[in-house]
Amino acid sequence: MGVRTVITAALLAVLTAVTAATVRIGGDLGAPDHLLAWYGVGWALFAAAVWAVRKVPRRAAVALVLVGGVALAAAALSAPPRTSDDMYRYAWDGRVQAAGISPYAYPPAAPELARLRDPWLFPSGTACRAWDLHPAPGGVCTHINRPTVHTIYPPVAEGWYLGVHAVSPAGSRHKPFQVAGAVLAVATAGALLLVLRRRGDPWRAALWAWCPAVAFGAVNDAHVDTLGVLFMVLAFAVGPGVRRGALLGAGIAVKLLPALALPGALSGVLAPGRRWRGRLAEAARVLVPAVLVIALAYLPYVVVSGTGVIGYLPGYLHEEGYDAGSVGRFALLRLVLPDAWAGPVAVALIALAALYVLRFGDPQRPWRGALLVTGTALLVTSPGYYWYALLVVALVCLDGRWEWLSIPAAGMVLYVEGAEGLRGVPTQAWPFGLAALTVVTGALLRRRSSAAA
Repeated sequence: MGVRTVITAALLAVLTAVTAATVRIGGDLGAPDHLLAWYGVGWALFAAAVWAVRKVPRRAAVALVLVGGVALAAAALSAPPRTSDDMYRYAWDGRVQAAGISPYAYPPAAPELARLRDPWLFPSGTACRAWDLHPAPGGVCTHINRPTVHTIYPPVAEGWYLGVHAVSPAGSRHKPFQVAGAVLAVATAGALLLVLRRRGDPWRAALWAWCPAVAFGAVNDAHVDTLGVLFMVLAFAVGPGVRRGALLGAGIAVKLLPALALPGALSGVLAPGRRWRGRLAEAARVLVPAVLVIALAYLPYVVVSGTGVIGYLPGYLHEEGYDAGSVGRFALLRLVLPDAWAGPVAVALIALAALYVLRFGDPQRPWRGALLVTGTALLVTSPGYYWYALLVVALVCLDGRWEWLSIPAAGMVLYVEGAEGLRGVPTQAWPFGLAALTVVTGALLRRRSSAAA
């Protein structure tokens, strides 16, 4: 066993211990004071382990990626969700569907669903003051956030919740969804390994398998975004055409964010010198199956719930500051623009990135265009939910442009700052400002290195 292999294994062992300590004693959303320090140590160890594994022999690197990914998932499983209560809504939606009721029909606090409440999700005899407890009308207390609004999740996510509920043992509480998140995280690492081994650089799968954002966001907090990431990775693992479009459609029907990968799947379709008929046919081979998969996924729910399938999405967009009259997001743009301009300019920048990819993107590397559009969207909107950037982590694995990992890191910082009550444009801007600077610096260094070669 080589020295590099031993060093990488040792770093992974320490990273696993730190991950376990972070979810057990590092704090939670109710007591976030020390979380940033724990996160910082985790990211530093992650960077060191990835740096070391680059020179490890290929077979040993593959083994380390898989073993390390499983070990980190196990560490993240060692405590209940620490910084997000979204998973409780997943469990509730699965329970409601198992009772033969559309998850879009009623909010959790509705009296029509009172018979489905259990002491785990709806504890009684409590002051309802913990970070993951929420009061509802009628003296109800629940772990489910926003208990008075309808679910927001698209139909493939809802099918996932029903499936996890169906295989969950009685009384297993939060653990099945965390285990499901671990399975998705490890499966995504395996899919990335299969793609990257064909290209001769399997070690890059470590950028996903060992990333702290994955351990905490995908496993401990069990965010369903990981299912959308897996569909996206599989879409780029297959050739262009119908299968890619169908898989991307499935990802979009998990969470809407994978739609940002569509321009990448159509890279170069608007390249100069091509006939329009050929361009339209190429685009249709991706877009038509994507739309069909989304429509078929929604169809049974639309039949039962009609327009109710939209759920809380409009309210969520308003609440999170993405509507035209709000300035809750777009922190970087708001440093230099009037508040009212920030949203439209953000949309314009994302559209320009998409047009650039459609015209100049490399169809042999569709993930590169997907990374540019997705990363740009997250930089200009600067969301505080770092698990949105799990898409970026997977795309970085495929493309190798490490500088974009600064986006999930920035999201983790901003999320903890929000939990500590720190608000305002400067607070929101500095993590994403550093991320933008890192992205630009990495691109310049890469261009300079290419020119020198």
